[in-house]
Amino acid sequence: MTSPVVEVSHLRKTYPAAKRGGTPKTAVADVSFQVARGEIFGILGPNGAGKTTTVECLAGLRRSDGGTVRVLGQDPQADPLLIREHVGVQLQEAALHDKITVAEALDVFGSFYSERADPAELLDLLDLTAHRHQQFGKLSGGQKQRLSIALALVGKPQVAILDELTTGLDPAARRATWELVERVRDSGVTVLLVTHFMDEAERLCDRLVVIDGGRVVAEGTPSALIEGLEGDRGVRLRFADDGARERATQLLAALAERDADVTAAVPIGDEIEVTGTRKVLFAVVQELAAADVVPDDVRTLERTLEDVFVQVTGREYRVEENEEVAA
Repeated sequence: MTSPVVEVSHLRKTYPAAKRGGTPKTAVADVSFQVARGEIFGILGPNGAGKTTTVECLAGLRRSDGGTVRVLGQDPQADPLLIREHVGVQLQEAALHDKITVAEALDVFGSFYSERADPAELLDLLDLTAHRHQQFGKLSGGQKQRLSIALALVGKPQVAILDELTTGLDPAARRATWELVERVRDSGVTVLLVTHFMDEAERLCDRLVVIDGGRVVAEGTPSALIEGLEGDRGVRLRFADDGARERATQLLAALAERDADVTAAVPIGDEIEVTGTRKVLFAVVQELAAADVVPDDVRTLERTLEDVFVQVTGREYRVEENEEVAA
C-alpha cells in the first residue's frame, strides 16, 4: 500500500473504573491497520469491541493511552486541529435540535470550516433536496442518517468516519444508505465505516479489520477472509420427486464413502445436503450426471464474515457484548 491516509499502530485506550474499587475497562488493547486513499475501510465487530473508541482517537476526539495514529500524515493526538478541516465525522450518538431544518443544519455546520461543500450539491448527493426546509424532528430515521452523512461531508473532507450509520433502519432504508456510502466514496472521499453488521461490511468494504475485545483478530478483503475459511463446503440439492431424491441419496452416500472430496450426504427435509472440500460441487455434479439423475435445484451454502469471526475467536458472533465505557 502506498501513502496510506490513515495509519494506526498498536493503539491502546483504557478507561478508569466506573466506581471506586472497580476494575478499569480496556476498550482498545492493541489495534493496528492502514487505510488507502479512496477505499471504504471497515471496522467490524460486536458492540463494545472497541470500534468507536478507535475512531474517536483517530478523529482527535479522545486521548489514547499508547500507540501511534496518523491521519493524512498528521498526529491527531498531538493536535486535533491539524486534521479537523480534512476529516468529517458522523457519530452514532449524534443528535440535533428537533426544530432545526436540514438547510439550517448544513449552514451551521458549514460555518465551522474555511471551505465548505456546495449545499445544493450535497443535498442532491444524499437525496435530501425535497426535505431542505423540513425540521429534524420530523425526518424519518433514514432521512436523519442521510443528514448526518451530509453534515460529515459539509467541510469537503478527504476522510469521512461513519459510525453505525444504519442502526435502527428498516431493510429498505439500510440498502438506500449503502448506495449513498458508495456514492460518497465515488466522489473521492475515503470512508472509514464502523459497523457491527456483517452483511453491511461484506457488501460495502474494500478491506476491513475485525475487532474483538479491543484487538484486531482478522484483516483483509471480505472475499479473501471468506475464501480463507477452513472446514467443509456445502451444497444443497432439490429433486422433482421422491424417487429421484431417494436415488440421489443412495448415490451420494456411496460417493461420500469412497471420494475424499465428499465427507457426508444427509437428507434434510425435501433436500440433500452434501459437504466436503472445495471440489465437492464438482464431485456431486459428476456423480449424478453419470447416473442420469438430474436435480431441480442446486445451490452452494453461503459462507459469511460471521463464519470468519467464529473461526478466529472460537465463539459465536453476538452483537451485544460489553459496552464501551465513555469517559
